[in-house]
Amino acid sequence: MSDYSTVLPHIVVVTTGSAGDLFPFLRLGLGLRERGHAVTVLAPLMHEALVRQAGLAFHPLPADPAVLEDPDLWHPRRGFGVVWRAMRPGMEAMQAFVAALPREQPCVLLVHPLAVAHADLCRADRPGLRIVAGYLAPSNLRTVHDLPVLGPFPIPGWMPLKVRRWLWNMVEATAINPVVVPELNAARKAQGRAPIASYMDEMYGAPDLSVTLFPEWFGARQPDWPAPLLCADFPLYDPHAHASIAPALLQFMHAGSAPIIVTHGTANLHAARFFASALAAAERLGRRIVFLTAHRAQVPASLPPTAFWQDYCPLAALLPDAAALVHHGGIGTTAVALRAGTPQLVVPMAYDQFDNGARVAALHAGLTLKAERATTRTLADALQRLLQSPEIHVGCAAVKERMAGGGALDGVMDVISKTVSKTGKI
Repeated sequence: MSDYSTVLPHIVVVTTGSAGDLFPFLRLGLGLRERGHAVTVLAPLMHEALVRQAGLAFHPLPADPAVLEDPDLWHPRRGFGVVWRAMRPGMEAMQAFVAALPREQPCVLLVHPLAVAHADLCRADRPGLRIVAGYLAPSNLRTVHDLPVLGPFPIPGWMPLKVRRWLWNMVEATAINPVVVPELNAARKAQGRAPIASYMDEMYGAPDLSVTLFPEWFGARQPDWPAPLLCADFPLYDPHAHASIAPALLQFMHAGSAPIIVTHGTANLHAARFFASALAAAERLGRRIVFLTAHRAQVPASLPPTAFWQDYCPLAALLPDAAALVHHGGIGTTAVALRAGTPQLVVPMAYDQFDNGARVAALHAGLTLKAERATTRTLADALQRLLQSPEIHVGCAAVKERMAGGGALDGVMDVISKTVSKTGKI
């Protein structure tokens, strides 16, 4: 039998969702492997190539790509239920994978927030297993203090804390607990454990350690966030960081004025109306435009000479020569634009996107426009304000300088490695 007493813990990274959910965890996995840990990534099967390209061990989690076709995936209230039902087979596969690991080998689950509750089920069957939760965006963490929006609804600063707490309780009681608590309690009962009443209490209370995957200047530590908590930085990762811009796109970029870049997330198959409105808005303003999406059918079939479609290009390579970025507000895309100092028009649909957009606006690095309001006229008006605002120009430059100064990610990974390598509870 192998002697595991001097072996660093095996880090099992568990994530779900789109490439935007995967990339931060790949960055962490690579950093922890550099620190001597064995790292295995459990992610939906569709991400296998990306994980293997990064050089990390991969174990597939079953996922039905048909979920991307469900229009409710991007509904601000019904989307959570779609995601939860879609990830259930993957979470069962995670439990089977962990159960099959050598019992003597120390193991740490580094998990996406949506995998925390199932990680806790794994720990009940494997005492000594530790859980580290990585929170991708500030809105992943419930708080009544720093709350610019609650879903799509703005929360005024004067609103009393007790009213904010009541609002959170209503969201959980009506949109979250009915979806997940019965299922989790059935699993807990099978383990001989007491039921839970609140999914969010379980998600925040179960980890041995929580880590924010964004800097404190973007989302400051709040008194009602879980403890112990490490505040890190954006773990930016690009699978094609050194890829060059396609010649035709490069030629287009340099053939006229700086274009507007438009994208709406790798998992969004319902952006056709948005892209059509964006093209019409750009034409109204006399601006050139580039569409970035792997789904060509969503882009208008006939594009004028002032418009260009590309299936993929690293945003980091493209943004320095762009006038602005119009996007959905995913945390990865948001962070890349902040680093580039590019003005952003965030058009959120669901999940953390509303909060991310509000924070971009608060930094004077961009504007927001709800997706259901994104018509030709409103997009044109918002882009005009964005491109002409001296305040946003200054705000973008300030954020770019802040990000150029480096962050706390490497130091936090050192702390994570040292902490999870100790014996006993974190």
